[in-house]
Amino acid sequence: MNEKTTRDGETAKTVAAQLRAEIVTGELAPGILLRQEDLAQRFNTSRMPIRDCLKILEREGLVVLPMNRSAQVAPLDPESFQEINEMRAVAEPLALKLAIPELTNRQIEIAEAFQDEAERADVNQFSKLNKSFHIALLTPCNRPRLLNHIATLNDLSERYFQAAAIELNYTDRSNQEHRELLAASRKRDVEMASQILESHISNASKQMLETLSARQT
Repeated sequence: MNEKTTRDGETAKTVAAQLRAEIVTGELAPGILLRQEDLAQRFNTSRMPIRDCLKILEREGLVVLPMNRSAQVAPLDPESFQEINEMRAVAEPLALKLAIPELTNRQIEIAEAFQDEAERADVNQFSKLNKSFHIALLTPCNRPRLLNHIATLNDLSERYFQAAAIELNYTDRSNQEHRELLAASRKRDVEMASQILESHISNASKQMLETLSARQT
């Protein structure tokens, strides 16, 4: 691999990270066109890394690449959302079951600090802090592939839950369920904590899915 190929690959990853963040937060709304020439000018690069960047985001489900047309931000699709969160409802409780025996009091305090901040923060910060809370409890599972899988799913679902926080006033319920999860984790109650987490993901998903489906009728 030559130096230019390596450089273009790193640029593609950097641009993808920036666009991913903008899509997740809603700064780039569903359906927005992502023209290669505009992105190349914005990021001061050639079109090759831009093409690679868009392919990365397409694989993640954040961008669609129609034949012979400009890329666009993927829609908020009920079926995709359902699939993402069915996978989360299996993967995250598994990680938590593995993590709880390894959890230290300090790690629980870190998760609690994210929750404290979430309850004080503006609703626009909800999805970011929600993700940080989950990651803090799951990381001690020491399963890198499982954690990478969960991180990808969280990135895909984050923009849906940002909308949920704003449109559905979901934050109060989420905060309560997070407190219950913290209490079970402190007791090192593996079964209770994993049940709470599975229910937490499933309930939120059901509520958001109903809203997404109603938009399409």
